[in-house]
Amino acid sequence: MYTVAGLGVSGIAAARSLARDGHKVVVVEGVDGERQRAAAAGLADAGIEVRFGGGLPEGTTVVVTSPGWPPSHPLLVEAAASGVEVIGEVELAWRGRPPGAAPWLALTGTNGKTTAVRMLTAMLRAAGHDAVAVGNVGTPVVQAVAEPHDVLAVELSSFQLHWSSTLAPAAAAVLNVAEDHLDWHGSMEEYARAKGRVFERAGVVVYNADDPVSARLAAPYAGAAGFTLEVPAPGRLGVVEDLLVDRAFTGDPSKAEELATLEDVRPFAPHNVANALAAAALARAFGVPPEAVRAGLRAHVPDPHRIAHVARVAGVDYVDDSKATNPHAAAASLAAYPSVVWVAGGLLKGAEVDDLVRRAAGRLRGAVLLGADRARIRQALARHAPNVPVAEVEGQDTGVMDRVVTEAARLAAPGDTVLLAPAGASMDIFADYGARGEEFARAVRRLAAP
Repeated sequence: MYTVAGLGVSGIAAARSLARDGHKVVVVEGVDGERQRAAAAGLADAGIEVRFGGGLPEGTTVVVTSPGWPPSHPLLVEAAASGVEVIGEVELAWRGRPPGAAPWLALTGTNGKTTAVRMLTAMLRAAGHDAVAVGNVGTPVVQAVAEPHDVLAVELSSFQLHWSSTLAPAAAAVLNVAEDHLDWHGSMEEYARAKGRVFERAGVVVYNADDPVSARLAAPYAGAAGFTLEVPAPGRLGVVEDLLVDRAFTGDPSKAEELATLEDVRPFAPHNVANALAAAALARAFGVPPEAVRAGLRAHVPDPHRIAHVARVAGVDYVDDSKATNPHAAAASLAAYPSVVWVAGGLLKGAEVDDLVRRAAGRLRGAVLLGADRARIRQALARHAPNVPVAEVEGQDTGVMDRVVTEAARLAAPGDTVLLAPAGASMDIFADYGARGEEFARAVRRLAAP
């Protein structure tokens, strides 16, 4: 019997897939709410039992867990103590692939995963492939493997990789690794170890030569292909003047093939160029020609809340990068602008911000702080940027953004950028990073209104 832990998107998809294959399935859900009850009613029609609370159901042989459940969850601890295997929905999908199933091109990283997987999908489609982005990007993998696609572009989180043991993608990339989700993994070492699992059985290994942890994870694999924002050595992709070039998949390492220009990368920022190079490396590993790489980048439509320009008010640009939910992402965002009033705060999830503030100090013209962990950012600013004026905005109501934007406008001068790059998660005040970004954009538009 399979026990599915959690009534989230992946849990529901896993339960339905197992039931269709004739397995007995019980779903265990810890939250007894209106949404969960509605989901349970939908599963009952498929003969799937849902239990709210309680321990490991008797007769369980495999637990399929939600990415949100940490290994310390009592049900998972009980399963481990009982010798019951625990896997994730991604591992279930890999094991359940039908004969002739589409190959996987997989990528992970602390930041940039969704952008890179969208770019990769666009490149594959430009080359004529029936490709779909799946995994952490939204569509459950267990659903996609049963569909007749040519290739799957698979975004994988560290949570999903932690519960995966047999994945063998045709090619895999680690974009970057920096402190995040340490509250879930317990340590930076365990977090990095989870990311590195994507390489273990990959046909082609792709790593970020500019990121020490990504490079270290790839070091044991002969023939790994690196990408860099510098001029690439043989076996790497990189940047030459305003061109993205390939010296890894040309068939002749002495040659460099032009893939695209910097203008083809939207929105333009150094970290987004790295995302484009990672996507290009995976596409090239799959045989995508240079012209399709460029066409895919031009066709790519950026997702919301990723360095999105909201408005210019009184000579000041307002930019929404609410997706910068950890210090590494915020650092990349801050590096894209020379003079910034920084809007930051939220839930830091155990991550440190001193290095972020130290590196960004010369760009900061002011900072506006909100959210649960704002004091930690204020303290880092006092240590490393003591001359930067700081405004703190209290309150847990969503209307806090109007006060934030008012304070940012007070600190900003023409030519500055007011940048929402919070370095923390949003759930202390907002439903998610999207809601946070939307509130910021609405507040900016109200500021701009006559």
